[in-house]
Amino acid sequence: MSIAKRIETVIAGSSWIRRMFEEGSELKKKYGAQNVFDFSLGNPNLPPPERFKTVLRELVDREGPDAHAYMPNTGYPDVCGAVAGHLATEQGVPVEPADVIMTCGAAGALNIAFKALLDPGDEVLTPVPCFVEYGFYAENHGGVLKTAPSRPDFQLDIEAIAAALTPKTKAVLINSPHNPTGAVYSAESLAALAECLARKSRDFNRTIYLISDEPYRKVVFDGTVVPSLFSAYPESLVATSYSKDLSIPGERIGFAAVNPRATHRKALVAGMALANRILGFVNAPALMQRAVARLQGESADIGAYQRKRDLLCAGLSAMGYEFVKPAGTFYLFPRSPIADDVQFAQALKAERVLVVPGSGFHAPGHFRIAFCVADAVIRSAMGGFENAMRKYAP
Repeated sequence: MSIAKRIETVIAGSSWIRRMFEEGSELKKKYGAQNVFDFSLGNPNLPPPERFKTVLRELVDREGPDAHAYMPNTGYPDVCGAVAGHLATEQGVPVEPADVIMTCGAAGALNIAFKALLDPGDEVLTPVPCFVEYGFYAENHGGVLKTAPSRPDFQLDIEAIAAALTPKTKAVLINSPHNPTGAVYSAESLAALAECLARKSRDFNRTIYLISDEPYRKVVFDGTVVPSLFSAYPESLVATSYSKDLSIPGERIGFAAVNPRATHRKALVAGMALANRILGFVNAPALMQRAVARLQGESADIGAYQRKRDLLCAGLSAMGYEFVKPAGTFYLFPRSPIADDVQFAQALKAERVLVVPGSGFHAPGHFRIAFCVADAVIRSAMGGFENAMRKYAP
C-alpha cells in the first residue's frame, strides 16, 4: 500500500464515533432519516445565538481593506484582548492579551500545546474514559498517551493519577465538563490534583503541566459551576473552542491560554505561536476571530440541552438503565446491561438507534449517547432502547 503503515493501521481501526455515524448514514438511506435515531456524533443541533448573525453581517458590511489578510500567528491583538478580559473574569486571575493564542478550535489548541511541550517519548496522562482523539494528538508530536482510571462516578481518582505519573510525564490532560460522561470536576478535586502535580514535579525535577480541554465549559446544568484551573495550579494551560457554546463547530475557532503565573510563560506562548505557524494552521480564521471578540459570554440556548438530558434520563431510568446523571455537556454514558458494550451497541443498531460503544473511549461496559438532537428523536428512540434492554435484562 502506498500510504504510511501507521495511517493504514489507524484507518483499519477507525474511531467508533465516525464508524457509527457512517453506518447511520447507510441506515438513513435504507429506512429514511426520520426512522433512524442517531446519537453517535456530538454535533450541536441548536442554532447559534441570534446576535451571531447580526455580528457577522456588521463585520462583512464594514470590513476594511485588510479584513482577510494574515495577522500575527497568535491572532488579532484586539481579539486576544477581548478573550483575555473574559477569561480573567472566568478564571478569577488577571490574564493578559499576550497569554492568549487564537486557534483552529480546541483541537488546534491542544496540538500547538503538545507541539510546544513534548520531546520524543514524553508522556501525556489523561483519566479514562477520554476523548478518542487525545492519543492521536499526543502521537502527532512524538508523545505517548497514558491513562489512569476515574472513580465510579467519573470524578478524578487522584491516587490513580499519582500512581500513573512517571519521570517521563510532561502533561496531565483533563476535560471538564467531560466527554463522554458529562462529569464536572470539583474545585476540591482540582486542588488535590494540583498538590499532587506540584509534589511529583519536585520529585522528578521537571515541570508537569496541567492542560484543561474546556469546549463544554458553558454547557452545564442545575447551576453547576466549572471551577478555575488557573487559580488551582500555576503551571497550566486552557484549550477551548466556541464550537459547543455558540453552536459553530464547523467554523473552527477557539483559543489556547497560558496561565499568567506559569514559570515559563513567555517561552510557552512563543513556542505555541510558532507551532501555530509550522503546523500549517498559520492563524485562526480572521472573520471568526473578529466575530467571537464581540460575542464573549454569549451562548446558544443551553437550557434546551438540560431539557433533552432530563427527557432522556427519565425515559432510560424507567427502563432500568444505570448511569450517572451528567452535570454538563450533551452526553450520557450509561452502563451497558451486558459486559460486551460493542454487542449491545449492535443490538441498539438493530433497533435503528445509534450510540457509540464505551470501548471507543477506553471504557468498555458503557456506551455514549449524544443527546444534541431534536426532542422528537429522543422520544421516538425510546422504543428501541426498551427493546434492546428487554433482550438482555436478567
